[in-house]
Parts: sequence; C-alpha cells; structure tokens
Amino acid sequence: MDEQISFTLNVNGHKHEIQSAWLGESLLFVLRERLNLWGTKNACEQGECGSCSVLIDGRLCCSCLEMAAAAVGTDILTIEGLAPNGDLSDIQEAFVEEGGVQCGFCTPGMVVAVHDLLEANPSPSSLEIREALSGNLCRCTGYGRIEAAVRRVVEARHG
Repeated sequence: MDEQISFTLNVNGHKHEIQSAWLGESLLFVLRERLNLWGTKNACEQGECGSCSVLIDGRLCCSCLEMAAAAVGTDILTIEGLAPNGDLSDIQEAFVEEGGVQCGFCTPGMVVAVHDLLEANPSPSSLEIREALSGNLCRCTGYGRIEAAVRRVVEARHG
C-alpha cells in the first residue's frame, strides 16, 4: 500500500497544509484537486504543452512534471497569484484586449510564461517573445494576437 504524507506548500504567498497525499502526486494534481486552483490546466501531463506552467522560486516550469512533495520550501506562483484580489494583471488585460484569448485553455500557461519573460526582459524582441512562448501550444489563436498582447504590455509599461 502507498504511504501517505502531509506537507506544507507556499502557493501565491499563502501556506497550504496538504494532508494525506500520495508521495508521487504531481504539483499540478495538488494545485487543482487539493487546493482548487483551477487556472493551472491539465492537458498533456508530459511537459509538452505549457498549459500547466507555474513559477517555482521564479523559475518557469511545467507543474505536471514536478512532484508536489519536492516543492516544499519553495515559493510557487500560479496564474491566480499574478494580480491581487482576483483582478486582472496588465498581461491578462492585454490578452483580452488583443484577442489573444479564444478557447482559453492555453491562456493561463501563456500568461505565466509572458510574466516570466517580462520579469527577465522588459523589452523583448519578436524573436525573444516567440522563443519564450515556444513551450506553450495554442490551437486557436495562431500566436499573432498573443504576441500583440505582449507588445501592448511592453508599450504600456514603458510609455
């Protein structure tokens, strides 16, 4: 029989006690099923699509490939933690304004990836934007509107 464990995760600036978890539970599973943070999407479960992207200690990663128990002692940031009080971040607003949101399934991972990009590089080139988004699959938008959203945020931040 599999041993159950308990641990604490720091997600979006809040401590969460995880009780009776299986040692092999992915961070994606814990975020969605135990913490009800539904923004992080479950698609491929192989780290190929980017829908489950989160930041762990400021590093962009696929939560489907991370064991939740291994994330103890780290700071985890999900799509829900990017803006306070359930508001939209400037990146999320730009996605809406530029039509970069269609079915919405890839959107949380894209927004987290853009957040990561702009934290590291406030004025990325088109090539740098495309490279930063290359780990995220979108079947609806064709990426043009998503790149336009990134450009809108860059312009707004640098006035």
